[in-house]
Amino acid sequence: MTREERTPKVLLLAAVLGALALAPDPPANRRPADLLIRNARVVTVDSALSVFDPGGLAVKDGVIVAVGPSRELEGRFEGRQTWDARGELVMPGLVNTHTHAAMALLRGLADDLPLDQWLRERIFPAEAKNVSPQFVYDGTLLAALEMARGGTTTFADMYYFEEEAAKAVDASGLRAVLGETWIDFAVADHKDLTATIEYMNGFAARWGNHSRITPAVAPHSPYTCSKETLIAARDFARRKRMPILIHVAETEQERKNARKQWGLSPVAYLDAIGFFDGTGPGTGARVVAAHAVAVDASDREILKRRGVAVSHNPESNMKLASGIAPVAAMAREGLLWSLGTDGPAGSNNDLSMFEAMDFAGKLAKVATGDPTVLPARDLVVAATRSGARALGLEERVGSLEPGKRADLIAVDVHNAHVAPFSDLYSAIVYTVKAGDVTDVWVDGRRILDGGRATLLDESRVLAAADAWRRRIDASLAAGSSNPP
Repeated sequence: MTREERTPKVLLLAAVLGALALAPDPPANRRPADLLIRNARVVTVDSALSVFDPGGLAVKDGVIVAVGPSRELEGRFEGRQTWDARGELVMPGLVNTHTHAAMALLRGLADDLPLDQWLRERIFPAEAKNVSPQFVYDGTLLAALEMARGGTTTFADMYYFEEEAAKAVDASGLRAVLGETWIDFAVADHKDLTATIEYMNGFAARWGNHSRITPAVAPHSPYTCSKETLIAARDFARRKRMPILIHVAETEQERKNARKQWGLSPVAYLDAIGFFDGTGPGTGARVVAAHAVAVDASDREILKRRGVAVSHNPESNMKLASGIAPVAAMAREGLLWSLGTDGPAGSNNDLSMFEAMDFAGKLAKVATGDPTVLPARDLVVAATRSGARALGLEERVGSLEPGKRADLIAVDVHNAHVAPFSDLYSAIVYTVKAGDVTDVWVDGRRILDGGRATLLDESRVLAAADAWRRRIDASLAAGSSNPP
C-alpha cells in the first residue's frame, strides 16, 4: 500500500478518535440505574431544602442512588428507563398521618353535622350494618386509588379488619402504617380486649415483615377506651415495636368531659396513667396523636416531653366545627407535627394532602392574626419529611436523598391555575391541586403513569364502590340501629 493510499485511512482514524474524545462516556462507563429522571424541578425536602432546576434522580433496586443537576446525572448514569420530566415538579410522595381509608365507601353519607351526632346517628349505624372484610378491602382500594392519584404515597390508617386493608395496600403499591382499632365495645372484627389482642397477634405475624406495610396499634381515644385497654395497647406496641395511633383532644367538649370525669385534660390523663411510658423516638412505639385541637400550653409541654407526634387535620376540624388546633404554637415550641386528612366519610370527604397543606396554612394565619406563621416551606415539610418522621419512617421516605426509598411524585405545573410562579413551595401549597399529579413511584415502581393507574383496575374499583353505596343506602332505609 502506498503512502497516498494510507493517508485517507489515517486521517479517517484520527477523525474518529477525535470525535470519541469529545463525545460523552459510552453507556458501558456509566453506572447502571433502573430509572433516570431528567429535566425536572426537583424539590428534595432534605434538611437543607435543596432544589435542583433542572434536576434529576437515579434509582436502583427501589432506592434513590443520586439526586442532583440533570446534566451531571445524565453523565454518570445509564437508565434502563429514562423519564424526561419536561420541567414538571418532582418531589417526595406526600405522607398522610391520619385516615380511616375504608370509610371512603361512606363518603358524603352525612354532612353538616356536629361530631357526636355525625358519629352516633349516621356513621355508627352504617358501620354496624355494613362493615365486613370485603367492605374494608374495597373501601381501602378506593381510598388508595384516590391517594395515588393525588400524590400521597404513604398513609396511616385507623379502622377495623386491618388485615384486609393490608391486602388492599399491597395490591395498590402504596406504603402504609395500618392501625387496628382497640375500643371498649364489640365491633365487627372483635368483641372484647382478649379478642383484640388475639387479632393483633395474627395481624403482626402476617404483615410485620412486609417492606411497605407497618402494623400499628390504634386505641380509638381516651373516652372510648378504659385504662386497662389503653395500657394493654401500649404494652403490645412496646413489645412489638409498633407505632401507636390515637385520637386525642379533638374538641373542647371532649376536654370538658375529661376534666369532669378524671379531673385532667385528655393529654394529662394519658400521661398520668402511664400511657406514654416507654414510647417515643427510638422505641419503635411513637405515639401519633390525631387532632390535638383542645390542648393548652401544659398539654403541649407533655406532648413534647413525651416525644408524641401530632397529626393536624385542618379540614376535618373545620368541617365538624371541632376547633382550630394551635399548630403555630406547636411549631414555635418545637413539637413534631404533621398533616392528615382524616376519613372521607363526611369529616372531610376527600383525601387530598394538597388541600391539607393549603388549609393548614391559611387556618393558622387567620387563627393567629399573623400572615407570617406556617410559611409554605414548613407546610411542605409537614406533609413529607415530618410525616415520615412521625410514623417512624424517616430513614426510608419523606425526602429525596440517596439511600432512601424511591417514593416520589411528578406534578404538572404547566397549566393556567399554577403558572406563572416564582417560589416552588408557594406553588405546591397554594396553587397545585391533587389532579395535577401525573406520575407516582413507590419503591421505584411506577403506580401512576401519565395519570393512569398501573396496578389497580380503576373501573372495577369504582364499580365496587357504587355497589356498596346502593347496599349501604338500602341498609339504612331498612331501619336505624344504635352502636353497642
